Amino acid sequence: MKKIVIFGNSSSGKSTLAKTLSSKEGLVHLDLDALAWLPTTPPQRKPLQESKLEIDEFINLNPSWVIEGCYSDLLDLALPSSNEIIFMNLPVEQCIENARSRPWEPHKYGSKEAQDKNLPMLIDWISQYAVRQDVFSKGSHENLYGNYQGEKTMITKRECLI
Repeated sequence: MKKIVIFGNSSSGKSTLAKTLSSKEGLVHLDLDALAWLPTTPPQRKPLQESKLEIDEFINLNPSWVIEGCYSDLLDLALPSSNEIIFMNLPVEQCIENARSRPWEPHKYGSKEAQDKNLPMLIDWISQYAVRQDVFSKGSHENLYGNYQGEKTMITKRECLI
């Protein structure tokens, strides 16, 4: 049974790869964006314990799965149940290009216009990946990757995607 965790910078291809693996391997897909945030404006992170309960329920209900996101604190909760990780460690410039060409994500935005209005903030966020010191940072993702004892893959070029 495959239990895969995918992580990396915003717009690195996590969701695309997870959807591909889900389709090809019959894995149930969980995007951590769906459970990381409270439905508030401005956005606020959900308490970690609430997210943990949702992750645990997902893992317990599904024998084979792929979980993806950029939240090291949430990824840490899934890693003990996983048997493989994939670190999407693409260059920041590639992630920015991906963000600019991203199709509308109706599960995240009410309209394509709303998504496009958020693009400058997203590009700024992506640009800070290597210097941030938070659970979304390159450093925290490198720690997850380095400490993981199971099968692991690092993808550094878009061409390496499935």
